[in-house]
Amino acid sequence: MHVLSQTGEAVAAPEERVTTGETTKLGRAIVVTSGKGGVGKTTTTANLGTALAQRGARVALIDADVGLRNLDIVLGLENRVQHHLLDVLEETATIDDALVPDKHSEGLFLLAAAQAREKDEVDTEKMRALVASLRERFDYVIIDSPAGIEKGFKNAVAGAQEAIVVCTPEVSSVRDVDRVVGLLGNRFRPQLVINRVRPQLVKKGTMLSVEDVDAFLRLPLLGVIADEPQIIVTTNRGEPLALQRDGKTAAAYHAIAARVAGEDVPPPQVELPKPTLFQRLFRGGRA
Repeated sequence: MHVLSQTGEAVAAPEERVTTGETTKLGRAIVVTSGKGGVGKTTTTANLGTALAQRGARVALIDADVGLRNLDIVLGLENRVQHHLLDVLEETATIDDALVPDKHSEGLFLLAAAQAREKDEVDTEKMRALVASLRERFDYVIIDSPAGIEKGFKNAVAGAQEAIVVCTPEVSSVRDVDRVVGLLGNRFRPQLVINRVRPQLVKKGTMLSVEDVDAFLRLPLLGVIADEPQIIVTTNRGEPLALQRDGKTAAAYHAIAARVAGEDVPPPQVELPKPTLFQRLFRGGRA
């Protein structure tokens, strides 16, 4: 199992720990973050986890957004949550009590956030220990980070070894990601997902292009997700788009999962719309 380095090269497999004479591979802990709210971190977490589970991996998703809790809704598991993250950290419930198996993907589990608590109530060292414990049982532990760079962010990254940063093609979002990357440092090997790209607006020059974002952030590009209405529809249904195999956006999520798993997948592309007949005539026949 490999990850991509800052240069795009495959680097070392997950850590190994020797216990009682046996070598145990630890799973990878990946935080999904951005700094800015509303860019699609939770949707990215749900779809990445779903796509990895459909590849046969065991995946634990942690909703670290204490006080809000949305990951259970995106996965359609809100009615199944009996215990939450703080129950486990405060030892009023076990991990097994709190982990909710996904309805659609075998091997995918959710540890939901506490909805009526505050982020400051999370003990950072206990959070680190929890992630370490889950790494012993799962191939991937993916942590959905809350917005901002305060205590919630610090808790979310506490046990992680890797980071996926999500941004939209907006100047404010790109700047926030740049600040978060500075806080993360190279130790987390941050990779980028550009979300909610609208090819029509990129074509008109009213939205930043993938190249614009890449030129500013200079991060390994993990994936590009178009702003497709179907994402909202599937999110409202509690059925991540990655459950589907057809369609370009579903394929984009599966390509992200393949890259995370270390597969050599072609770089993500954004197909710009072809000019209309009016545009071609207006431009003197130029495409």
